Amino acid sequence: MTNRSENEVQDAGMSGMEKLHEECGVFGIFAPEGEQVAKEVYYGLTALQHRGQESAGISVCDTSGPKGNLRTKKGMGLVSEVIAPRDLSELPGNLGVGHVRYSTTGGSIPENAQPIAMNYIKGTLALVHNGNLTNAQELKERQMLRGQAHVTTSDTEVLAYEIISERVKTGSIEEAVRNAMGRLKGGYAVLVMSPRKLIAVRDPFGIKPLVLGKREDTYILASESAAISAVGGTLLRDVRPGEILTVTEGGIDSDLSMCRNTEAHCIFEYIYFARSDSVIDGIEVRQARFRAGEALCAADGDPGFADLVCGVPDSGLIAAEGYAHASGLPFAIAFQKNSYIGRSFIKPTAKERQEAVHLKLSVLKSVVKGKRIVLIDDSIVRGTTMRQIIEMLRAAGAREVHVRISSPPFLYPCYYGTDVPSSGQLIASQHTPEQIRETIGADSLRYLALTDLRQMVGDLPLCAACFDNRYPV
Repeated sequence: MTNRSENEVQDAGMSGMEKLHEECGVFGIFAPEGEQVAKEVYYGLTALQHRGQESAGISVCDTSGPKGNLRTKKGMGLVSEVIAPRDLSELPGNLGVGHVRYSTTGGSIPENAQPIAMNYIKGTLALVHNGNLTNAQELKERQMLRGQAHVTTSDTEVLAYEIISERVKTGSIEEAVRNAMGRLKGGYAVLVMSPRKLIAVRDPFGIKPLVLGKREDTYILASESAAISAVGGTLLRDVRPGEILTVTEGGIDSDLSMCRNTEAHCIFEYIYFARSDSVIDGIEVRQARFRAGEALCAADGDPGFADLVCGVPDSGLIAAEGYAHASGLPFAIAFQKNSYIGRSFIKPTAKERQEAVHLKLSVLKSVVKGKRIVLIDDSIVRGTTMRQIIEMLRAAGAREVHVRISSPPFLYPCYYGTDVPSSGQLIASQHTPEQIRETIGADSLRYLALTDLRQMVGDLPLCAACFDNRYPV
């Protein structure tokens, strides 16, 4: 795993209001009746844009045409910046995969944009990947000793080479994927497009999400159900942890030979990453966030210390609704968000990063003036942004600001594709809650308790290693 520099992490974090970042989102579609799918891939990726804004790409092929008719368009930027309308007409095919990326392993460079498309002795394949291989460096060294040169610095190319190495000595792409999967460690959701098939793979713990949908005879796979809905499809189910799912003109085939009894689904999909209208592993994301707010209220008891509940846009709003519902306090929108300060708004100095917060958010003074506020957000990473938001609220006339966080304190890094900084950069790993309260300038501070994660997601087996240091791999 290649760690980004501290400056890179800080700049990228501030551009997203000091939030954590998911590595990427994947989308795949197979239309057996010959429908052109490039536009659907484009729409699906746009629905997944929140999962990665550094690069985007689409690969398509025609399953009735000659093998090797693979076409790819990818580059740095948002989906709408990389794929122009004219590009869609130049991407003919009824089978396609797409990707949006935020880098955690490998740098933010054009070479690391996905899909990774390869020609090899038995044909072609295109691969898209969400997650992180914890043994990528070990696998890469073995590959290079075999003479396999690497063009990128990402672990996705490592994954592609593992599959290709198996495919040259096996009878099918499914068998090659299964054999390669036995050597992979970490969290991953992978789509592999061969000339006639679409293969979906989810890591045996189910750390990374992957869902299956359908629209008439067309099958769709995506990181989130919201992307299936965006192209008019209906969610069928989640790809099972460890499952290898093959889509062909004849339908779908499921291989469960790599499944295990132990699962560990990433809790941060429900806290922050996924769209609120998505359903992942049977749980509606909006409801999970709402229940987190209710749990925070239950821990507070009597809400008489406050007049109003507000959320930090956008990720704190639903939890704030839950808190307000449970407490009986009014819920209000306290901030105007400038949605046009986006991915490219990355500033190099601390002063400019501070100014970014003020340009991204402004306080509605008439809402907060004279009020004691419960302010809810999904996390505190370094504390810088929360401190500035509280200062803005006080400047607008708020009497008190009581901060509630709809996740436990971040204490440990993530190795499965979530951009959690090193422990030294996580404020909660170096300071007590009371010290953090003083640092951010809040009147009080409370985090969601680890035990209350169950209220969010019921009995779903979780990976919460960033909170409790219990890593499944």
